[in-house]
Amino acid sequence: MNAAETDRIHDSFARQSMMETFGATLIDVSAGLVRISAPILPGSRQQQGFGHAGLTFSIGDSAAGYAALTMLPLTSEVVTAEIKINLLAPARGERLIATGRVVKPGKRLCVVTSEVHAEADGKSTLIAILQGTMVPVPL
Repeated sequence: MNAAETDRIHDSFARQSMMETFGATLIDVSAGLVRISAPILPGSRQQQGFGHAGLTFSIGDSAAGYAALTMLPLTSEVVTAEIKINLLAPARGERLIATGRVVKPGKRLCVVTSEVHAEADGKSTLIAILQGTMVPVPL
């Protein structure tokens, strides 16, 4: 990826107020792969003290969407057409890491996946898998 392509992802991510609310950050951007980190803050926990599934879904969806965007021309954006999540384990720990990947790029549809891991005491646990479809849209 060139600087303009990488800057596009960072600039778009910076405009997401929800990611800012969650304290999420981009930690890796490369062709077909994006990683997002978010701390499990007191305001993003569910009733039992685990990270809320909404946090897990949000960063997983964003990581997958931005992974799709890395494969598209600078004149495109993406929107999620559909995405499914399997929650595998509680979000226990200090932070979540979502890794979005492109399964099949396309001009009309991009099939994507995302894995979300929870980090606790130096250990990483897979807590969710997402799969979905992103639709390229012109700017």
